[in-house]
Amino acid sequence: MNAIPVVLCPIDFSDSSRGALRYGNAIAAHFGARLVLLVVNDPLLLEASVIAAGSSNLVDETVREMERFVKQTLGTRTKAEAEFVVAAGKPAPEILRVSRERGAGLIVMASHGLSGFRKLFFGSTTERVLRETTVPTLVTSGADTGPSDFEDVRKAVRRVLVPVDLTAATAHQVAVARQICQKLSVPLLVAHVIEPVRALSAHPALPTVETERRYRAEAELERLTSDAAEGTTPETLIAYGEPAEEIAKVAGDRDAGLVVMGLHSSPLLGPRMGSVTYRVLCLAHRLVLALPPQLDRARQGDAVDTAVSTGSM
Repeated sequence: MNAIPVVLCPIDFSDSSRGALRYGNAIAAHFGARLVLLVVNDPLLLEASVIAAGSSNLVDETVREMERFVKQTLGTRTKAEAEFVVAAGKPAPEILRVSRERGAGLIVMASHGLSGFRKLFFGSTTERVLRETTVPTLVTSGADTGPSDFEDVRKAVRRVLVPVDLTAATAHQVAVARQICQKLSVPLLVAHVIEPVRALSAHPALPTVETERRYRAEAELERLTSDAAEGTTPETLIAYGEPAEEIAKVAGDRDAGLVVMGLHSSPLLGPRMGSVTYRVLCLAHRLVLALPPQLDRARQGDAVDTAVSTGSM
């Protein structure tokens, strides 16, 4: 890496963000990155502090609370060089702003926080960040307590699953997943889900269409993985059904601790999280590394190096 990368880890003092903090710290410490910890206060809290005291020392109080939180969470673990940032406003826009201003190469955050914790739906803040981020984002499961060190990251990942839709973005996603696997010494599984053709009535051409779709998928997967070094060829798999449900099922059946997925983009609106990524986050309950489109090559390399230790590598 040409410069020391930055890992941004938003926290809200919840148990879920403790797990994210442990991942962020393990990654930053292993790669010599700076760890930026961010807390976003509600503007009403700032206003109440000013009304009650005539002035506000909320920032100082928040930093002290962050220091206590880090000490309690990390204990005797090796700690990365850390910077404490306190902002006020809506969480997602502030996370994105700080990410831009600090030049973050990776965002690490929990799928659930203090608000919006539901069994099947992840937090609105995480969703909003994924819809607008231009930085790779590692989302940790709310139940994941996080690693003690980098070796624990490898144990947590075990296998990397990269679901591909065989569009132009596929090669980038596979390349990132491969680098992660190489650095963690874990196997890679490249999967493609063929959705069933929904016809109003039976059609004699359907069997032929399905056979052709599978043939094309097999050929493309072989092309994607054929340049691997001997002994490191990724495993490939083709499944049938609803993509998110099949991806979650494959991750569980094949014991993949990390899923590497792309975020969709629009020429007018920029990167947006697709419905499949959303559903996988709701169903899979494991590490998900979400890759935004059109990441420039230099920054991509830093992000991969940094991400590797997150369990997203």
